[in-house]
Amino acid sequence: MRDQPTEFHTTLDMEHAPVKNDPRAWSPLRKNLCVAQIASASLIAGLAANIQNPAVEEMERDLPATSTEFSLSISLFILLHGLVPLLWSAISEIKGRRFVYLISLGLFTVGSVVVAISKNIGLVIGFRCMQAIGSSAVMALGAATLADIFEPAERGTKMGIYYMAPLLGSALGPIFGGVLTTGLGWRAIFWFLTILSGAIFVCFVIFFKDTFRKERSLTYQNVLKGRMRSRAMKSPQQSRSETPSKELDSHADIEKEGNIKDLQQEISDIKISLKDINPLKPIGVVLRRKNNFVILIATGFLFAYGFLLTYTTARTLGSKYGYSPLKIGLVTLSYGLGGWWSDRELARLKATYGGKSYPEMRLRSTKLGIFLLPLFVVGFGWICVKRVHVSAVCVFLFFGGFFSIWTYASTVAYIIDANNGRSSTAAALNSAFRGSLAFVATEIAVPLQDGLGEGWMYTIWAVLMLSSGLLIILVSSNGRKWREAAEKRGQNEQRNSQCSNVVTIFLHFHVTVYMYT
Repeated sequence: MRDQPTEFHTTLDMEHAPVKNDPRAWSPLRKNLCVAQIASASLIAGLAANIQNPAVEEMERDLPATSTEFSLSISLFILLHGLVPLLWSAISEIKGRRFVYLISLGLFTVGSVVVAISKNIGLVIGFRCMQAIGSSAVMALGAATLADIFEPAERGTKMGIYYMAPLLGSALGPIFGGVLTTGLGWRAIFWFLTILSGAIFVCFVIFFKDTFRKERSLTYQNVLKGRMRSRAMKSPQQSRSETPSKELDSHADIEKEGNIKDLQQEISDIKISLKDINPLKPIGVVLRRKNNFVILIATGFLFAYGFLLTYTTARTLGSKYGYSPLKIGLVTLSYGLGGWWSDRELARLKATYGGKSYPEMRLRSTKLGIFLLPLFVVGFGWICVKRVHVSAVCVFLFFGGFFSIWTYASTVAYIIDANNGRSSTAAALNSAFRGSLAFVATEIAVPLQDGLGEGWMYTIWAVLMLSSGLLIILVSSNGRKWREAAEKRGQNEQRNSQCSNVVTIFLHFHVTVYMYT
């Protein structure tokens, strides 16, 4: 019996596809330097969101502007900050993370300069929007960059550090804004942001190395497969020499696997542009999965609460307690501890299951925080109403922030872990959800606070936090089943598409042969 040639194809999880200069193999120093740079850039986003608040009256007099016009500049900033990352995500799949960071930081710096020299509110609104567009990239791609660098078991801690930065920026913003406005005038705020963003831009130029690897990108693999099909159709002789089974093998599951041999042969030749990217398609794929949609809603409300908390707390403690913004900023340092707890629990659960883990396992670590967070939220509100001693306010604020970021860091890490190969799209969608909900929360914060008072306002938010927690528990229980069903459905759709492509190739071949005979 004649030996048949056997071709071995090595397939593996796209998360660990072999790449040159693998970011996950970098030294701890280099990895942590990347985390520090990303966190510093995200700190700017937090600062820019509310650093101008202490200067409201002076800006309204100087420009001049109405309160409605000034509020519009804040609302549009938050909204664009949440939505624009969907565009940045698509661009990063073409040009890489570093390119996007540099362009976005450049836009933010230019926007800050123009706002600093503006003579009317129209320019302020317009270039505050440019600041939002510029500062939004790091908020969306930062999580994807951490996914490029760290294994899933390490991400919770790094997510906690990364997401602490914008929250800390939001808390410290009023401090810098107040000091600069009092000493040098409101324009000094935006010169300060110009200098800070310019310095971070220079650090990115000198020290930041791109973490994006196209071998681990679904976008590149999709384009690669499409061009392989196109080339097969253009080469009938080649198509005839290849069996259908081999053609089907070249269309292996591109969601979790990649044909590494074919990939290594073809990937270096792939050059894609915006016309190759349909940003709506990966967005649709991510949202079609129940586990993603449900967890995005929960995460959006958690972020909205964290964003609202620093804003309403500053108003409450400033007006009723005379509490300084500096102390509020120091209390929010506790937010970063939540991510560490997420990693600790993931490691414990992984050991329990014999070293194996899956994305939903991380969500199990949030159960205690899910049920304690609403209690501290509602307690904080009624303590403010009763004007209890400020030490009690600090305790409730501390634990409310701790349980909030603990849960939030776990859910964000889950979104990345559960969307292998689509981390930037998933992170951008998370940014869109949280930005939209934070926009609404900020718009209604003052009317609720003034109309209902802190007690009932935070009671409403406690109900929302409990509802979000129940959604997280739902995903923790059913997410794996939903995710695997979606993956199986995607494989079936891919298989049907593959069969159709094989038929098309053979029909094209026979038509070509007929024309030339």
